Amino acid sequence: MKILITGICGFVGSTVAVELLGRNPGLEIVGLDNLVRPGSELNRQGWKKRGVRLFHADIRNASDLETLPPVDWVIDAAANPSVLAGVQGQTSSRQLIEHNLVGTINLLEFCKRVRSGFLMLSTSRVYSLPRLARLKMETKRNAFAPICEGYSGAGLTPWGVTEDFSTEPPLSLYGASKLASEVLGLEYGAAFGLPIYINRCGVLAGAGQFGRADQGIFSFWIHGHRRKRPLKYIGFGGTGHQVRDCLHPRDLVSLLLKQMNASGRHGGVLNVSGGADHAVSLAQLTDWCAERFGAHEVGKDFHERLYDVPWLVLATGKAQQVWDWRPVTPLEAILDEIARHAESHPDWLDLSSDA
Repeated sequence: MKILITGICGFVGSTVAVELLGRNPGLEIVGLDNLVRPGSELNRQGWKKRGVRLFHADIRNASDLETLPPVDWVIDAAANPSVLAGVQGQTSSRQLIEHNLVGTINLLEFCKRVRSGFLMLSTSRVYSLPRLARLKMETKRNAFAPICEGYSGAGLTPWGVTEDFSTEPPLSLYGASKLASEVLGLEYGAAFGLPIYINRCGVLAGAGQFGRADQGIFSFWIHGHRRKRPLKYIGFGGTGHQVRDCLHPRDLVSLLLKQMNASGRHGGVLNVSGGADHAVSLAQLTDWCAERFGAHEVGKDFHERLYDVPWLVLATGKAQQVWDWRPVTPLEAILDEIARHAESHPDWLDLSSDA
């Protein structure tokens, strides 16, 4: 089996590639990356020794895909992963759409040409921002928790939101570009008979991730706390009670292999994340860091940040039912892995700085 992994020099793409090769040494992997993100060059080293053929290319340019060899599957791990992309920082709205949507179109056209399957790593941020913001919350152990009783919409459970939760806009430009990519992927699958699987991931986290405040928050927080860098709770009263769940990307691989090896199965949309067992608030994460590294004062910013939500946890019951998949790396193990990496790489955050 030959697999193309886009974004192979990023945290998720490289982790998935290494895990795939570890489980199936006979796999042939072709990697693609534009190497534009600071720090990505570090993950470029060593692919040749692992037998991976690396193409320096950009999925936004259709011509860059013309020289790629035929493959059986494409795992799309290339994206601008920041929910603030296109509205703040260095990325323009056009660049975001070109990367996350036009790039998907180019990859789907490639899949159509070589008759390959497509595995899209999507995001939890396709779920409706106003619907999430309007959820009634209570506070338990320094963390927000939704009050499900009396909720009249679909897709809310005590274990997280299901695939039936509203995707009504606004979502964010980032979320909208991923949702549009999902729809196009499923349409290409139906129109051209291609196996297409959409895996909506929660926050992906682990050692080696370049953390920033708008992405890679677990890595950013743990590395920042250890270095005693300025940290602050933004919005929601400055309490740090906002909650997200996380997943180690290597836990994706068992599901991806099942999807690639499925015979006669049709694609669809799945929540693929850590769920309630892997959910933590920033305040709870701060307490964990304090026990590990010692106390560090966290500031407060009472201004609400664009696109922030108080709670977003994905329920993964469908993935368990359809594919017998569940995360295997406990939350504590993910946090400990990042902490050990922070201890051995004290300047890690500087490597991903745009400065």
